[in-house]
Amino acid sequence: MDFTLVVSMLGAIALFLFGMSTMTDGLTRFSGGRLEQILEKLSSNVFKGILMGALVTAIIHSSATTTVMCVGFVNAGVMKLEQTVGIIMGANIGTTITAQILRLSGLSGSDNLILTLLQPSVLGPLMAVAGIILYMFIKSGNKRNIGQILIGMGMLFIGMNTMTESVAPLQNEPWLRDMFTAFSNPILGMLVGALLTALLQSSTAFTGILQALSTTGVVHFNTAIPLILGQNVGTTLTALISSAGASKNAKRTALIHLFFNVFGSLFFLILFYAGNAIFHFSFWTDVMDMGSVANFHLIFNLSCTALLLPFRKVLVILAERLVPGEAELPDASATLDERFLSSPALALERAHEAVLMMGTYAQQNYRAAVRQLDALDPKAIERINETEAALDKLENALDNYLVKLTSRAPTAQENLQISALLHALSDFERIGDYSVNIMESAVLLSEKGISFTDSAKQEMRAITDAVDEAIDTALTCYRSLSYEQALRVEPVEEVVDLMRDDLEARHIERLKQGNCSVEQGAQFVELLVQLERISDHCSNIALNVLRQTAPQDDLIHTDTHAYTHQLHHGHDPDFERMYAASKAKFFDTLPSLREELAQIEAEKKEK
Repeated sequence: MDFTLVVSMLGAIALFLFGMSTMTDGLTRFSGGRLEQILEKLSSNVFKGILMGALVTAIIHSSATTTVMCVGFVNAGVMKLEQTVGIIMGANIGTTITAQILRLSGLSGSDNLILTLLQPSVLGPLMAVAGIILYMFIKSGNKRNIGQILIGMGMLFIGMNTMTESVAPLQNEPWLRDMFTAFSNPILGMLVGALLTALLQSSTAFTGILQALSTTGVVHFNTAIPLILGQNVGTTLTALISSAGASKNAKRTALIHLFFNVFGSLFFLILFYAGNAIFHFSFWTDVMDMGSVANFHLIFNLSCTALLLPFRKVLVILAERLVPGEAELPDASATLDERFLSSPALALERAHEAVLMMGTYAQQNYRAAVRQLDALDPKAIERINETEAALDKLENALDNYLVKLTSRAPTAQENLQISALLHALSDFERIGDYSVNIMESAVLLSEKGISFTDSAKQEMRAITDAVDEAIDTALTCYRSLSYEQALRVEPVEEVVDLMRDDLEARHIERLKQGNCSVEQGAQFVELLVQLERISDHCSNIALNVLRQTAPQDDLIHTDTHAYTHQLHHGHDPDFERMYAASKAKFFDTLPSLREELAQIEAEKKEK
């Protein structure tokens, strides 16, 4: 065999594989995470799952990528194990689209212009030229991603055409015919198909190479069938590798993919060979061309889905038996699965979910810490410390995740979103820290047998309720990035500032009157400081949301300090109205300082 022919064939395979990878990356970037979001949200039943799995895989040309997405979704706790079955079945159907496209290489020459343009020797270079123009010279919007897609498709066709030309001289080589004759052994054929697909990590690539070899005339049905069935098994390796170190349900997802492909391949292998032994199929030794390879690939995967669809629950049970035990509650940091980094839009959505989870943890800790001021609960304190540890872990995971995402060359808009996420996670983490400080003050008061006066308790309940509303509103506005909800936070924060000043004045008067000790007073003031700081961070979160959602001509985009100064000095009627409502709800319910002092004097006289 000519050495230059081998080099040419290897180069063609390399170009073909690189073209496929380039096209897939371009399609993923062009989708901007929308395909993944659709896959996650529209898999409520098995038939929708099959449809979406097939559609997404047909677009990105990789069933392995779709399955890895499922592993990531399950590992992050955003998709249930049962939802993945339909998607995996659909992915196997969707992966056949590439073979149908590549069969264009089998079109014979024609004077028809359309058929001529569809020839890979013409279509490939045209696509590559159009793609390189878009990629290098027109960089606005999504045109660069479209260019990358066209470059990938062009290289795919050029590689396929070069492969076909490279293998053409091999059609008379005895060793090639002997090799394919050996593949008619079903065990050997399946093993080779599985190993080569696992090595390439792409069943689509293996099918394309088989289609190129079919042009030599040495590929027959009885040799191709075991190879195609084997590649269906080999493609499961990628998902199995991606599930290493993931949650139990993520491992089960990869196993469902393995079971589906293995059981389907073995069933049809037995069916074909037993059927041929009994009925002596007329097509058994016929030569396959590109079209028949593509069609068999499609029919096999459709039949496999139809066969195993009624047994989908059995696949789930088998996976659960093989990976026993209760599924873990999803680790919050698992939301930040690195599988999502290849799609910046989806990664940003996951990061937003993680920051929102931090906010939920911080709110839970605040409420639990405030309850300790009334009655100490050791179990609640343990939970507060555990949640604080989870908050710290999630903050570190988010920091690392967003740094990695920044290096993936996101757009200017995505960089702004990353900056906003970093600010929000810092604010929620600080709310968690101050909540722990409140809990520690409660523990100190309990250990020293110190309690506040009835008036101080009433005041503390009023300001903690106000801060609770600030946290709840800030979390609500961040959850939906709501401009209207974000506007409601600053008036509450201003009321908290007013209450802090007023309650400090009340505390000083109690000290003067000798109605509380210095130590009581120190802890009371310390709690006021922690509460006021929490409300400040709620304000930061709301301002962060306003910067993302306010009209472009809004002052907040150019000068945040000027914006807040304008609010606090009576220049915004809506702010004044909301401030008055919050003041009436929290501050005005407290007795005036004069009333409180009069009550203290009356209590002294009674004693």
